[in-house]
Amino acid sequence: MLNISLQQKMMMKLSPQQVQYLKMLQLPTLALEQKIKAELEMNPLLEEGMDEEAELTQETKEETPEEADAKTEDEGYTLDDFMNDESSGYKAKDSYDNEERDEMPLADTVPLYHRLREQFNLLGLDDQEYLIGEEIIGNVDEDGYLRRDLSAIVQDLNLVHGSEITEEKAEGVLKQIQLLDPVGIASRSLQECLIVQLEAMPMDGVVKERALRILKEFFSEFTMRHFEDLAKKLNITLDDLKAVIETIQHLNPKPGEGEFAQHENYVVPDFIVTQSDDDFIINLNDRNIPPLRINKKYKELMSKRKKDGVPTEAKDFIRQRFEAAKWFISSIHQRRETMIKVMRCIVDKQREYFATGEGLKPMIYKDIAEVISMDISTISRVVNSKFVQTDYGVFSLRHFFSDSISTTDGEEISNKEVKKKLRALIDKEDPLRPLSDHKLGELLNAQGLNIARRTVAKYREAMLIPVARLRRKLT
Repeated sequence: MLNISLQQKMMMKLSPQQVQYLKMLQLPTLALEQKIKAELEMNPLLEEGMDEEAELTQETKEETPEEADAKTEDEGYTLDDFMNDESSGYKAKDSYDNEERDEMPLADTVPLYHRLREQFNLLGLDDQEYLIGEEIIGNVDEDGYLRRDLSAIVQDLNLVHGSEITEEKAEGVLKQIQLLDPVGIASRSLQECLIVQLEAMPMDGVVKERALRILKEFFSEFTMRHFEDLAKKLNITLDDLKAVIETIQHLNPKPGEGEFAQHENYVVPDFIVTQSDDDFIINLNDRNIPPLRINKKYKELMSKRKKDGVPTEAKDFIRQRFEAAKWFISSIHQRRETMIKVMRCIVDKQREYFATGEGLKPMIYKDIAEVISMDISTISRVVNSKFVQTDYGVFSLRHFFSDSISTTDGEEISNKEVKKKLRALIDKEDPLRPLSDHKLGELLNAQGLNIARRTVAKYREAMLIPVARLRRKLT
């Protein structure tokens, strides 16, 4: 039996324009540049440049109100004040023309895979060995390790090429690859990686011999930093052991690390905050973002009547593209205003930090949202993946947000300030007898902070600082 019912609901839905604005708000500067380039390619009505303000002003002066009204009626489609607004471009013409938009040239880099292949091709190997080497190099990960089992590689090669490659032959090829630059590449474990590098080092003597013995026989004791046990097993003093440990620590645990393009090695700040007397100047770093406008020819074409020979379908397409271009430019304006507003509020709440580089105060997204009357999700979108350049360095916007820790005086202090105090204690500890989390908690409490041992452990792990046992060093 079919039942028909009627329900009434209240729902909130975002318009496509609002969705576009929120997406653009989340984009950092470099991503916004790419977004604009893509939009310029897709929308023929959108182009770089400022509106001819002088021409528009002159036309406005020459026309009477009656002529202007008649012209509007003749056009049949009003472009509203948006097209004639002096801010319809993205930024002032003078400021844009005076800026240089040239990008710094970057040197080209050869990927690790190609560098290994170039070296491997010079080894003069036979066809089978070349086939093995190609497969091994192709399975090296970004850290420089061979994560795939060598027997599986041999099995696949024999199955696909109908060959009879032995694991012994594959092992021999692997050993040759591991001696390519960087040495230790394609190792299957950290232990193997360090041994390969140490054996290839142009040094002889008792230090190298002891280091190899530690890596081959006592690797577990070495990773656990049981220095006293190592000294006893090698029958040497701690001073002699120190030279051996230093030799091992100079080896590279990740031979493939650092293979990135130069443009990935620096951060482009989205904001630049500079101090001027008792105030701060906030600039949005948008010098490479071009001003945008509606193409004048398409605008005129959209205003023509049917008798001018412009098909209705073409006019509809142009109107759709016009609306998309208008909302795209509007979204960029909204993004800019929102970002400046949020950054200004952050600076106002963290004035001491921006002025001195110290004294970060507890602050959460809600604190900013309440001041500027925006939703917390909007603040989150602004903060996400954004950076600010200050007089004391470049920081992620998330750096300025933190929870609070109470002091014995009843005051609130940022947990980031607590982490600084924690790191200072660890930096000053005896390297042979590092402080435990419990002892660190006691020292912080002695400084007036109410902090538990588990909180100390959480902060230490967040700062990627190992436990006391793994911080031991031979002085």
